[in-house]
Amino acid sequence: MSRYRQQDNLLGQANSFLEVLEQISQIAPLDKPVLVIGERGTGKELIAARLHFLSKRWDQNYVKLNCAALNESLLESELFGYEAGAFTGAAKRREGRFEIAHNGTLFLDELANTSGLIQEKLLRVVEYGEFERVGGNKTVKTDVRLVAATNEDLPALADAGEFRADLLDRLAFDVITIPPLRERREDIMMLAENFAISMAREMEMELFSGFTEKAKRTLLDYEWPGNIRELKNVVERAVYRTNNPHLPVHDIVLDPFESLFRPTSRIKTNDRTSSTSEAEPTVPSNTVAANVEGIVTNSEPAANSSPAVLPSLKTETVEYPIDLKDRSQQYEIDMIKQALSDSQFNQKKTAEKLSLTYHQLRGYLKKYNLLDSSPESMEC
Repeated sequence: MSRYRQQDNLLGQANSFLEVLEQISQIAPLDKPVLVIGERGTGKELIAARLHFLSKRWDQNYVKLNCAALNESLLESELFGYEAGAFTGAAKRREGRFEIAHNGTLFLDELANTSGLIQEKLLRVVEYGEFERVGGNKTVKTDVRLVAATNEDLPALADAGEFRADLLDRLAFDVITIPPLRERREDIMMLAENFAISMAREMEMELFSGFTEKAKRTLLDYEWPGNIRELKNVVERAVYRTNNPHLPVHDIVLDPFESLFRPTSRIKTNDRTSSTSEAEPTVPSNTVAANVEGIVTNSEPAANSSPAVLPSLKTETVEYPIDLKDRSQQYEIDMIKQALSDSQFNQKKTAEKLSLTYHQLRGYLKKYNLLDSSPESMEC
């Protein structure tokens, strides 16, 4: 229990987060399955661990498995074990996670990625507490408290036939939905300081001198799509780059990939190229791709689709030779300027129009010296 407490980063004082902690305390003592729903990086695994260590099974095995990390056959073997000779290389019987977690808790992450076969076998375990190992016909009994997690909308998947509705009914005795970090603004600095102090200790610094006001504003104004995991990485990176226990952290690098020299092309290996080509849908014969102008036309327009006005090259005859690099850059500059103007120089809206992240757009603006080309140096 004490070892778990040392790693428990479930910190916060936002009302939405305190309600989650209260819900955990209420459901933990019951031997019922629980679903944990939350975006990536919100701490679903920490929630599952707390459910186990606050339960009557706290001194038994707590077993974890990421369902997205294995294909169907490997996942089946990992969950339910296999008998000797079940497949090539199965020299002796091996226990699965359900047997290892007997009398304890099994946490299944990324549950939505399981196949229909796995879901069918999970349903039997949840319903009757029994299963057969791969390659065997002997029924194995198990007593396991199941906690599952996902970042997807399981009811919607069930309605679409992509997830078993009967399994969902059995797993959803109670559902814990974790609020994203953007809805817990009052917790951001508390978590940031906790991560910063831990990093300072790891670097054997004598103290941590806090954050400057600029750094605090940066942390509080960001949307944190990667939630607490992203916050942890950002803060730890800032502490190590500052590398001075007597100076407060000032520079916060939200995107470590942001650079004027960031590669813009993709180089695919043979295996990636072949797998991509297999997955690509066949383009109908009545579809014409106008590569030069960046326009795709179809003989029958899609229903409810509004015509998009896309920028294209000028129609007059091009006199060769031309400098393709300069012309491409000018094309990008014109497109960015047009998007900025349409967005009233709001950079976040501009990034959305161009399907870029905010930081990617900033990189383009710096690259083409466009930061000072708009009113009041443009809104952020």
